[in-house]
Amino acid sequence: MSESSAPTTHAHEGEVVVFHIGMTISKWHRPDLWMPVFTAMPRMLAELGRNKAAAERGEAQDLGFIGATTLLGAQGPFVVQWWRNTELLYAYARRAESTHLPAWRAFNAAARKHPGAVGIWHETYAVPAGHIETLYGNGARVGLGKITGTVPVERRGRGARERLGSRVA
Repeated sequence: MSESSAPTTHAHEGEVVVFHIGMTISKWHRPDLWMPVFTAMPRMLAELGRNKAAAERGEAQDLGFIGATTLLGAQGPFVVQWWRNTELLYAYARRAESTHLPAWRAFNAAARKHPGAVGIWHETYAVPAGHIETLYGNGARVGLGKITGTVPVERRGRGARERLGSRVA
């Protein structure tokens, strides 16, 4: 098997928080109501990406954001984010100087004026260290593996059961 097609697994060590966030659009004919929500997330992701890069250079406090992937589902766009822990995720959400808080306030004000035009949702999964199993085969690199890098699958175990609960040697 060639190097690029050898199975790999994520390189991340430690706990991870998987945060799904998305929107549903009920009134497509009213982009004035849903476009502000739609455009807020790319600004937040850009802010988090800049912070991550600055923190890696030692120029900023690490907010705990690991990375994100934006997807389009049947009910609308959504983002899968990875964070170091729930405390850091919640701290970012409450952080007065972040992009999130003004966007959240604007959404709430618009939702009160135009109920049902656009919905938002999120789900938070706190995954303890050693309780993540990933496999990337034949050169595929997506999700956590794309964001944190990959290691040879054998370092965690040949089978899914073996990898789930293992640590990188």
